Amino acid sequence: QPLPPTVGRNVLGRKVLYLPGFFTYARHIVEVDGKRGLFRGLTPRLISSTLSTITRGSVKKAFPLEDMEHVSNKDDVKTSLRKVVKETSHEMMMQCVSRVVSHPLHVISMRCMVQFVGREVKYSGVFSAIGRIFKEEGILGFFVGLVPHILGDVIFLWCCNLLAHFINTYAVDDNFSQASVIRSYTKFVMGIAVSMLTYPFLLVGDLMAVNNCGLRAGLPPYAPAFTSWIHCWRYLSAQ
Repeated sequence: QPLPPTVGRNVLGRKVLYLPGFFTYARHIVEVDGKRGLFRGLTPRLISSTLSTITRGSVKKAFPLEDMEHVSNKDDVKTSLRKVVKETSHEMMMQCVSRVVSHPLHVISMRCMVQFVGREVKYSGVFSAIGRIFKEEGILGFFVGLVPHILGDVIFLWCCNLLAHFINTYAVDDNFSQASVIRSYTKFVMGIAVSMLTYPFLLVGDLMAVNNCGLRAGLPPYAPAFTSWIHCWRYLSAQ
């Protein structure tokens, strides 16, 4: 960590160490790199987001939800759950394909960001980064950290959609005047809650994207050289 932790107290009143917050880190980056440093990795991130959006749209057109197995319109619990499963499966397919397509640019974006730690310029542009990764790591270098990201996406989708469905079905009373309003926010709230559950997968995926790639931030003493994402997960769990 470039900045020392601060001493504080948790909800139980115990003294704990807290890492600096977002604005503290942002101020440190500006002091070292200037405001331009806050935009490291922006170009590949924008390309990654664009590819993801285009891919999702293309998959949705190629495999429209209407063409899937017909679901009855009867408003009963069994049919409603079956509809949620169908919609979530369709959404999962789109998310997985878009993740695979956009992940190489995500890897480049992450590596551009962590160059800040070692003051390196190894990844200075999108095309040069593509050539360097292919030369040093082969095609698999573009997909390091992909598995935990996909697992995180899949777990997030299923947990969020199913929890929202069960809460709207069993916990929200139709006789309540604001039932429709509550149901409209359920999925949003569940998304926030479930994101805390799936965050470890995203963290491991991002760490693997920069691990042992020749940058100081991904090498000892900053980080061990992990053999797999499971190794990384176990290492973090033991800390």
